[in-house]
Amino acid sequence: MDLALATLLSPPVLFFVLGLIGALATVDVRVSENFSKAISLYLLAAIGLKGGVAISNEGIAGILAAAAFGIILSFAMPVIAYALLRRLTAFDRREAGAIAAHYGSISIVTFIAASTLLGEAGVMFAAGMVAVAALMEAPAIASGLALAGRGGLTPAPGRDILKVVVFNESIYLILGAMVIGTLIGKDGGTVVAPFFFDPLQGVLCLFLLDMGLKTGDGLRRDRRVLSAGSLTFGILMPVIGASLGLAAANVAGLSVGNAVLLMTLAASASYIAVPAAMRIAMPDVNPAIYTSLSLGVTFPFNLIVGIPVYLLAAEWVLGG
Repeated sequence: MDLALATLLSPPVLFFVLGLIGALATVDVRVSENFSKAISLYLLAAIGLKGGVAISNEGIAGILAAAAFGIILSFAMPVIAYALLRRLTAFDRREAGAIAAHYGSISIVTFIAASTLLGEAGVMFAAGMVAVAALMEAPAIASGLALAGRGGLTPAPGRDILKVVVFNESIYLILGAMVIGTLIGKDGGTVVAPFFFDPLQGVLCLFLLDMGLKTGDGLRRDRRVLSAGSLTFGILMPVIGASLGLAAANVAGLSVGNAVLLMTLAASASYIAVPAAMRIAMPDVNPAIYTSLSLGVTFPFNLIVGIPVYLLAAEWVLGG
């Protein structure tokens, strides 16, 4: 109970709730698209640098098993999501395929929130786990496109899809920043810390304020997200993902901290990288359909309820 309360009262979550309430109440609070983009790029670069500096000190041996299971989960989760969507909702095959891809991919902000909670709880984890997050983007997009193709979709040119799957900005920036962090090491990390590491939590608060505003707008505009089937899916999928992540962590022998991060990655849904890919690969599918569900239901569930529960479950199963 104390852990759940601490999560609910953490500054990032409170800023998310502030934005959500403001949007639902139609308060005229707006974050410019350019500023929102800049914050996204900052967070991706900061978490990549932080992971790279950690890898330079710790090596990658401790995250190899997590990376392997992360890739497997990234391929498998869209298949599960697609089957549930077809049973629980009125979305057609192409819409279900587009949504499913989001649930195999990851939310880097949810990952940062889980990392923050672990730090506050004194639970150790490998900062290099951010590499697992980056590796889980592309397989999910490929899997979702394959599922959507069953609906008779005429895909976008292969070169465009490949470019988005392999070289989308999230993957490029996280991995690129990780390489830089690995090269500069601890000494270089100290130099950039005042800009990239120290303000991270404050910038995260601003980003989640923006996410709250966008979530509220999406919920007001697309009522299908509020259907019983959609709400059930949006909450059930992270529970399934976290359960599979915990099982994988148990098999791989991960620590409690790394297990929680793998569970969080498997439970989260993308709202940055995959939407960009879907807009190119499936331009005839309304983006509001998939962003509203991942951002409007699954994201707040993970942020407010899921992450503390995942920590408790990992401690119970793995010991800690």
